[in-house]
Amino acid sequence: MIHAKVNFADQQYEADLKQAIDISIPMHNGMQNPNAFHIPFPRFEPIQVGSFVGSVAQGSGANCENLFLNPHGNGTHTECIGHITLERVTIHESLKSFFFITQLISVQPETIENNDQIITSNSLATFIIEGIEAIIFRTIPNSTQKLTKNYSGNNPCYLNPEFTKDLAARGINHLLVDLPSVDREEDNGQMLAHKAFWNYPENPRMHATITEMVYIPDMVEDGLYLLNIQVASLQTDASPSKPLLFRLNQVI
Repeated sequence: MIHAKVNFADQQYEADLKQAIDISIPMHNGMQNPNAFHIPFPRFEPIQVGSFVGSVAQGSGANCENLFLNPHGNGTHTECIGHITLERVTIHESLKSFFFITQLISVQPETIENNDQIITSNSLATFIIEGIEAIIFRTIPNSTQKLTKNYSGNNPCYLNPEFTKDLAARGINHLLVDLPSVDREEDNGQMLAHKAFWNYPENPRMHATITEMVYIPDMVEDGLYLLNIQVASLQTDASPSKPLLFRLNQVI
């Protein structure tokens, strides 16, 4: 075991860093992925340079693939405020810390007048633990179909902007959801939930991130965890990411 000791809310916890719970969705070549916003599926293709083809199966000594993907529509990704700003802000510049105290909460979306499914603070506010740095929402029902679901054109569930504003006011800097976006699929470019969470443009929260399209199996219980967000060092607004959870056990 490799133990990490964590102090939170005047209590001491331990986490076993060898017992990671991976809540990212593996990205495949082709259609065996979730899809959002009609973005093309990922393509992984052997590079071709002159007579060299980066494929052992085709007679070369090594595999070497070009990857064609868009983080926002192809799977688990973490994005920064650069997703909605005119000026270029990148995830590599924004995410400088990688471990956070987080709370996992399972939530039943509400149906509003236009039949949209949304997540609001109505039933959640009292369950959020004071002082957490990150929060993860697992929507119910929770099916393995989320691993390959086609969200494009289906108006999936999203978050109420007033709720994301409340999360920011609570000091929560990292928001993770198992949805393709915290905003409505078709919103005329308003991006209200993103803007509310990042407090943009009034007082931009440059260090805050949103991670979308995670998947949390049912066997992972609601509660407190140590969260590790892993991203590639890309100078763009979002990166495919690998959020890992470590159970926090209170030290008696």
